[in-house]
Amino acid sequence: QVQLVESGGGLVQPGGSLRLSCAASGTIFSINSMGWFRQAPGKERELVAALVSGGSINYADSVKGRFTISRDNAKNTVHLQMDSLKPEDTAVYYCNVRDRGIPYWGKGTLVTVSS
Repeated sequence: QVQLVESGGGLVQPGGSLRLSCAASGTIFSINSMGWFRQAPGKERELVAALVSGGSINYADSVKGRFTISRDNAKNTVHLQMDSLKPEDTAVYYCNVRDRGIPYWGKGTLVTVSS
């Protein structure tokens, strides 16, 4: 079992920045990918950014150029630096890790972008 603990959400004004972090712990065998999804009220959960083993990175078109995903392999931690935030970025952000192809989810952290 893999446990995920997220941190870093909160309230920020449009144009501001936030940094989300997710630490994975427990019995970890081989992480295939680490990433972030988000779910806004009334909408489906969507991919924000993901780091796949082998080095490829995927970003949603809506966040390209504004968000940056990074990983600390030694600490099994993934970060999401979010800059130039917009009201439409408001959502619950979920950390996702795939270990041996099995998906694990964090409980989510709320990001609210509002003036």
